[in-house]
Amino acid sequence: MMQGTVFLPAGLRRVGWRYFVLRWRQSLFMVLGIMLGVAMMVSIDLANASAEEAFVLSSEAVTGKATHQITGGGPGVPEEVYTHLRREGLEVPLAPVVTRYVSSPRLGDRPMQLLGLDVFADAPFRGYMGEQASGGEQGLIAFLTRPGAVALSEENAARYGLRPGDTFEIELEGRRKEVFLAGIVQPPDDLSRRTMEGLILADIAAAQEVAGREGWLDRIDLILPEDSQALEERIRDLLPEGLQLAPVEARGGAVAEMTEAFRVNLSALSMLALVVGLFLIYNTMTFSVLQRRPLFGTLRCLGVTRGEVFGLVLTEALWVGLLGSLLGVALGIALGRSTVGMVTRTVNDLYFTTTVQAVGIPVGSLIKGGAAGLLATLITAALPAWEAASVPPNTALVRSVLETKVKGLVKWSALGGAGLIGSAVGLFSLPEQSLGLGFGGTFLVLIGFALLSAVLLAALMRAVEPFSRRLVGLIGRLAPRGLVSSLSRTSVAVAALMVAVAVAIGVGLMIDSFRYTVTVWLDQTLQGDVYISAPSFSANASLSEIDLRVVEWIQSQEHLGELYILRSTRVESRSGPVQLSASSNLEVAEERLYAQRIGGSDTVNRALSQGAVLISEPLANRMGLNAGDSLELLTGRGWRSIPIAGVYYDYSSSEGGMLMLLPVYRSLWQDTAVTALALRLPPGMDADLISRQLEEETSSLQRLNIRPNRQLRAEVMQVFERTFAITAALRILALLVAFVGVLGSLLLLQLERQRETGILRALGLTGRQLWGIVMLETGLMGLAAGLLAIPTGYTLALILVYIINLRSFGWTLQMSIQPSVFAQAVGLALLAALLAGVYPAWRISRMPAAEAVRYE
Repeated sequence: MMQGTVFLPAGLRRVGWRYFVLRWRQSLFMVLGIMLGVAMMVSIDLANASAEEAFVLSSEAVTGKATHQITGGGPGVPEEVYTHLRREGLEVPLAPVVTRYVSSPRLGDRPMQLLGLDVFADAPFRGYMGEQASGGEQGLIAFLTRPGAVALSEENAARYGLRPGDTFEIELEGRRKEVFLAGIVQPPDDLSRRTMEGLILADIAAAQEVAGREGWLDRIDLILPEDSQALEERIRDLLPEGLQLAPVEARGGAVAEMTEAFRVNLSALSMLALVVGLFLIYNTMTFSVLQRRPLFGTLRCLGVTRGEVFGLVLTEALWVGLLGSLLGVALGIALGRSTVGMVTRTVNDLYFTTTVQAVGIPVGSLIKGGAAGLLATLITAALPAWEAASVPPNTALVRSVLETKVKGLVKWSALGGAGLIGSAVGLFSLPEQSLGLGFGGTFLVLIGFALLSAVLLAALMRAVEPFSRRLVGLIGRLAPRGLVSSLSRTSVAVAALMVAVAVAIGVGLMIDSFRYTVTVWLDQTLQGDVYISAPSFSANASLSEIDLRVVEWIQSQEHLGELYILRSTRVESRSGPVQLSASSNLEVAEERLYAQRIGGSDTVNRALSQGAVLISEPLANRMGLNAGDSLELLTGRGWRSIPIAGVYYDYSSSEGGMLMLLPVYRSLWQDTAVTALALRLPPGMDADLISRQLEEETSSLQRLNIRPNRQLRAEVMQVFERTFAITAALRILALLVAFVGVLGSLLLLQLERQRETGILRALGLTGRQLWGIVMLETGLMGLAAGLLAIPTGYTLALILVYIINLRSFGWTLQMSIQPSVFAQAVGLALLAALLAGVYPAWRISRMPAAEAVRYE
């Protein structure tokens, strides 16, 4: 057993400190590797935490202390329902709510929530109007009686230079409304201040008028006591068909589940940088142990115990890891500023609109990142520390002993790598579709291939040597043999670069596959020539309504060809809110690619006309549904069991959605609203010209997004590129971590072999020849890493496309393999290695032979 690892003698502590001060370059590379890995983790965790907090604050801004909500699909909740419940004397807090996302040039053109509330009923829920900073009694009277009256938080009013009585415009679904500031609300605490950052308050009647919702509410909030089943049943009995009472947590939890996979994916990608960093830390610590093997042997002869040597190396790693983690946390906070923006934009595009912009820095994210870096450093340094402690004093001075030992372990390392890959296959084969197991298997595959790198590197160098010897003579013979003779150092550096390049290949192939799949999907689904929708803050499906006067005018223009009407909304299912799209196109079923369906096209069309729906693949996977099953939906006529005619591929949202015919929808929900239009123009008509003409003709009624097919495709692809922008950034950072590691490894390798280099200089090799040896070695390492990364990256791409994406988002991608991705990856690995070898080659080639031979 190793003794004395807790307290080290002062002399040993000075030995460790002196070594790391004298070898400051080596220490610097180790700190850099830890710092970059931790920075990536912290920046992504900050972005995830900030997006989640923004969602929570945006939701709490309108839900407040409500425990339950009364909701309905389609047009919402009739106003008379609230009046009826009030008259029943329920003796529980009730509050009507109307809310819409709006923007205003005067308020920075960012998304904000227009919250319509009843001042006299709302106090138990939100209490925003309890404190009036300015405006006084006259302001409150104006807020309650004057059309277009609104209130802002004190911070927002000051930020945008507004005072009570000022007027400004807000834009809602392409229509501009002038409002005036009746009062300014002073939030009582910091949480309320941040919650109100994205709010514009209005009286319920004013909000209904601005939103065009006269006679309708979006919901009714309630605060019910715990264990109130009898009261809940009474309220349900009072509700007409088409409305439901549900807990707030159930509705908010559905959105949280949707975004959880997205956050987990980003966290896993950021962990890859730390995985690469683990190789670099191990490599650097191994070098430090190798360089001091004679010292450790001498210390052992002088009576230092194995435990004290183990503690010395581990303590050094602790301090380096602590410094690297602290610097990584600081860099992660700086990087988080950009990653928060990218994550928030993706969340807004695909999931929900966040109105809260300023969020704090969660301390938990900083602690998590710092602890991960420190723990990773200690775990990785444990093996070199054990090596340092276990070396017998009589073999410590013989360096070849270690290399002989390493060569004996190469086969065992390869067997271990194959075993890990086999274990990963077993995890993927389990019937449980767990995302955690999927990522666990992914990391096992990466580590498995990394363990295979040593045996593959040795085999590749033996295969390369005959060709390199013929091409460049003696240099071509020395370089491959030098890499094999230093396998304990070179294999780890190659493994780190290989893992980073493999990640680049895997993620690149996944993104290309996604791009190809989306392109094929767009070709099938976008059959119209011109698409019309109201402005929305969400990129995946607009729920904003088009003015019916616009619809009527376009319908009267018969020369424009066929006009199809689409209504997109959210309806209630037994599993929570679901997005539903209803189309007037009777051939809409022909414009879908199917994962499964109940029969041929005629069978599906007949089922749709009789009231069936089509559901998207993500929704089917999320709810465990198949073609031929039924789905219960809350319609205007109460709960109905709707048959499922087919499951179609869809990539607009990981939440999933449903599609039915418009006449069926209107008969069930009595909703005549329109959210999108599609025009199929007669042959020969210019879609761009028609789009411009329609914009001019309809601008007086409503500002609409009128886009020809080509422009809409381009905008969809822009959303796609934004979605993967942060993934591409993570890929670049992982390569940066690997480059820093390879640079450090090569520099340390050349320093370690400095005596050998001096002997070669003394034997007559010129500085140019030494330069050639170093550059050839680094080039071969880069080439080996690139070649080994090809099968690793391809395997990773298969996992990402067919396992991770399916389990995370519920959609199936079509694999698209671009040979250029592999060529670029090999070139990138080769370039990184060559660049990393420039300084060591320059330094070695200029060093005098006598100085090199004297090196200790």
